Amino acid sequence: MDEEKVTICRCEEVTLKTVRELLGKGIHTMDDLKRICRCGMGPCQGKTCRPMIAQEIARHLGIDVGEVEISTFRPPTKPVKLGVIARGDDGE
Repeated sequence: MDEEKVTICRCEEVTLKTVRELLGKGIHTMDDLKRICRCGMGPCQGKTCRPMIAQEIARHLGIDVGEVEISTFRPPTKPVKLGVIARGDDGE
């Protein structure tokens, strides 16, 4: 399997190779991986990549996937135009 061609996070185009390299450098939490390579921060908010990343963390640490702490969930915000902010209204 070519790790460079296996995409873990489609939204942010993070490869399996990137995740494994970061795990090898001591980055062992979902939140840290998220901060460094943005996996789980795209439009799907980790719905597709979170389980695969958890499996990689578990494999690397030699633990059960259920022991991997899931990342902090922050719902996406609604984009607001600067003019709306400047006027101080809600744009509706």
